[in-house]
Amino acid sequence: MALEKLRDAWEGVLNPVLESLSGVKPATVTWVALPIGILGGLAVLTAESSTYGANMLFGGGLLIIMAMILDGLDGPLARKYGNVTRWGDYLDHTFDRLLDAVWILCIAGSVFVGDIALGLAAAWLTLLGSYMGTQAQAVAGTRNYRGFSRADRTILSIVAIFLTGIFIHAGIDDFGMLPGILDHIPINPMSVIVLISAFGGLWTFLVRFQQAKFEISRIDSEDPLPQPNQTSEDE
Repeated sequence: MALEKLRDAWEGVLNPVLESLSGVKPATVTWVALPIGILGGLAVLTAESSTYGANMLFGGGLLIIMAMILDGLDGPLARKYGNVTRWGDYLDHTFDRLLDAVWILCIAGSVFVGDIALGLAAAWLTLLGSYMGTQAQAVAGTRNYRGFSRADRTILSIVAIFLTGIFIHAGIDDFGMLPGILDHIPINPMSVIVLISAFGGLWTFLVRFQQAKFEISRIDSEDPLPQPNQTSEDE
């Protein structure tokens, strides 16, 4: 949520870059970001707890950063050159959701967490929170960005990946094991971000659900939908 406020500032410094991309279609940028993001996730998934593995984490983190930069370019590029389309918006949101799930699953499936079931739960809750925003837009006509935003989650994930690599180089071990039913998962930056993603997704779902209920109920009271019985009587 906090990083969403930087969107306008980000677009303000993009003009030189956008001018250099004047001949590039926004959808092309969107498509290029997808494989780069997937490769970043796979680098994290296959990294080992070694010096070489730490360097793979750094490489994966850089690829994820590159994918995020490209993801932040397609929209401003479309608006600057009058190429805004419904398909472009749909494609961008679809690939965002795909990369969200891929990154969480790759982090959770890595040797630094080792619990793909937790990753699936975190990915599901993350997508559920995102769904509430898009569904509110479909029904009420306004996008709901409340809760734990994609930008916040992705930045924290990148920080966790780099921290894990730094800890390996510094010889810093895990900080014990998680409690309860998660006692097989080591405590480290990457396991923490999976938990944050899971609880953040749940919190986002609840916050957006409540906000959508308020907004949609207001619209229903001001502009009720035609009812089948009333239509039949009018005829």
